[in-house]
Amino acid sequence: MKSNDPKRWFDFLDYISGDPSLNVWHISLLVAIARLACRQNEKWVIRVSRSKLMTLSHINTLPSYHKYFKQLQEFGYIKYTPSYHPGYRSTVEILKRPKD
Repeated sequence: MKSNDPKRWFDFLDYISGDPSLNVWHISLLVAIARLACRQNEKWVIRVSRSKLMTLSHINTLPSYHKYFKQLQEFGYIKYTPSYHPGYRSTVEILKRPKD
């Protein structure tokens, strides 16, 4: 299966929609991450920026963004690896996913 296969991401969306602990903002962030993965032709590790994720997820305030992003980490959905170098983006790895 190709890394940017749309079926992979539809399966992922079906997978997360079954989790009652996720609300609309969690799902919005995960959809934004999936969109970036498709654009970057990545499988499960995606280069991200806060501003891009906020725009794609329609989250307009920093406190809300940080709250839901942190909860996704606590729920075990993502692993965030910050980059402190201005030339490199931070990465998000999707940990909870349907079986490949």
